[in-house]
Amino acid sequence: MARMSVQEVLPLNGVAAGPSGQFRADHLLVAEMVKPGSKVLDVGCGEGDLLQLLETRGIDGRGIELSREGVNRCVAKGLAVVQGDADTDLVNYPDDAFDYVILSQTLQATRQPRVVLENLLRIGRRAIVSFPNFGFWKMRLQLLIGGHMPRTESLPATWYDTANIHFCTIKDFVELCDEINVKMERSVALDLYGRPVPLNLPWWVWNMFGEQGVFLLSRGQGK
Repeated sequence: MARMSVQEVLPLNGVAAGPSGQFRADHLLVAEMVKPGSKVLDVGCGEGDLLQLLETRGIDGRGIELSREGVNRCVAKGLAVVQGDADTDLVNYPDDAFDYVILSQTLQATRQPRVVLENLLRIGRRAIVSFPNFGFWKMRLQLLIGGHMPRTESLPATWYDTANIHFCTIKDFVELCDEINVKMERSVALDLYGRPVPLNLPWWVWNMFGEQGVFLLSRGQGK
């Protein structure tokens, strides 16, 4: 697992002040991974917070969002966002249409995560993927002690009304990348407060204490 420090760009409380307000720590990290002037597609862009942050850094951002409400709020902010489904609509985008394709906190809500990941790296020269880590210690403890499906601040919904259908751990995601020959150019695990898990710890610590993983990916050899 390739590891690079990002501690200089992340605040202690998970958010930081920016030109247009407060930004989530994972959004700051994602934006820091994108080179200024790049053309970016944000898949599952929600209300456009990440796209707004990217714009402040001179990045040409477009978005695709499943919910009509989310699309309307993005458009009201002047963002270029269309309604679409990651599972069915990414196939309509041509190869190498973007420098980066971002999937932020959305992978676990897709029906075919592997196919979606493959499409990200077909459409974009690089992909940035972040997701909640189901191997996080709080989730393990709720399963072990409480005997019920975990709920946390980042995953507050109950098992019967959640949009998340494919939970995975950091270890699971790394194994998927190996299986489909995806190169991890950079990988960071963020703890409960949005801080990077120390780099000098063994990888299993990431899987235990990382609340979420953020990965910069590119196509492996032969792709």
